[in-house]
Amino acid sequence: MSTPSLDRRILALALPALGALIAEPLFVLVDSALVGHLGVAELAGLTLASTLLVTAVGLFVFLAYTTTASVGRLIGAGHPDRALRAGVDGIWLALGVGALVAAVGIAVAPWAIGLLGGPDLSPEVAAHAVTYLRTSLPGMPGMLAVLAATGVLRGLLDTRTPLVVAGIGAVVNAGLNALFIYGFGWGIGGSGAGTALVQLGMGAWLVAVVVRGTRATLGPGFSLRPSLDGVGGGLRDGFPLFLRTLTLRVAILLTVTVAATLGEIPLAAHQVVNSLWGFAAFALDALAIAAQALVGRALGAADEGEARSVLRRTLTWGAGAGLVIGAVLALLAHPLASLFTPDDVARSAAATGLYVIAVAMPLAGVVFVLDGVLIGAGDGTFLAWAGVASLVAYLPFLWIVWSHAPRGPGQEAAAVAWLWLAFAVAFMLARGIATYLRSRGSRWLVLGVR
Repeated sequence: MSTPSLDRRILALALPALGALIAEPLFVLVDSALVGHLGVAELAGLTLASTLLVTAVGLFVFLAYTTTASVGRLIGAGHPDRALRAGVDGIWLALGVGALVAAVGIAVAPWAIGLLGGPDLSPEVAAHAVTYLRTSLPGMPGMLAVLAATGVLRGLLDTRTPLVVAGIGAVVNAGLNALFIYGFGWGIGGSGAGTALVQLGMGAWLVAVVVRGTRATLGPGFSLRPSLDGVGGGLRDGFPLFLRTLTLRVAILLTVTVAATLGEIPLAAHQVVNSLWGFAAFALDALAIAAQALVGRALGAADEGEARSVLRRTLTWGAGAGLVIGAVLALLAHPLASLFTPDDVARSAAATGLYVIAVAMPLAGVVFVLDGVLIGAGDGTFLAWAGVASLVAYLPFLWIVWSHAPRGPGQEAAAVAWLWLAFAVAFMLARGIATYLRSRGSRWLVLGVR
């Protein structure tokens, strides 16, 4: 395939995927804006509850990754029946996991909030957090079904449908939450209930799209009942990616823990930098999603040359996108920091951190794309071990920051710079070295052809 043609396919997948990735965080932003007008205690409670919810959803993102890769490979191999069977089983797995997480979460909500908030958590904030957690958790099966169904559609090279569903869901979420919170007077519980209903609706919509497409392709006689082997296989294939995601989450939590030891202002500045780092990562994740789908399709067709071509072009796009995003962050560092805090010292410290991640963005683009390529090839076991190795390699750098980073008045910017040099450069470089060396070999190509 010619380079311009491949570039068009990458962008045709990445741009709608980017829209869908950005639409989902709008749920949290809308909830924060609406709940914030109820009071400080309610907003603090939402912060604790949403942290737990986002962590849970993040840990099960493998439901999208594994279905994207497996469906893409099987379609490429000329087995649409097996591809759609894998997709249906992936959705059943998502519904089961979602129901289990919701049930356990509702039961242990007070304990989980108390553990996260610590001994100084006020009873009022804790009560609001538990209320939001318990009213929003019933939407977890829908949210995980969204991940699995989106993975199926991405494997079929359809990233537009998830974009439409995510966009409409974000709009409905805003209206429904406003009605429940203020119209019905349900308070923070109305926000959780509204979000849960929207998530269930989005899940039902995307599942219906997959079911309709499955029956149109394979006929109305195709069984939609779960296959025990298929569901078990999805869980088995997804477990390595669960571990890989867990190592990343541990690295993020440890970074926050070290940031808290640097002082109040560095911690606040870290939150600003971390928010913008996460937002910028959506664009790079969109390219990783395109790489997953295209590599899976190529290796399913046993076309190793095409898979290599996808690797080279998506790496180019990842580095280029990182360079552009980094340039924007560097140019707008101080204005962006000013949007988050009026404090001059915190603003300066945050801007320093933004300069650091601006330099690291091309590296991040390469790392994210390499992750996507190897996920598309079904190389989850390697990614799990690489995640563990990267976390172990990161710990000495975190220790250096914790023990030697400058502290005290006038040192806030330097402290933030040390912290983000450790995470955005050292940790990302460790991940990048491992995945790059893997991509230089041929083992991942063999794994993808099956």
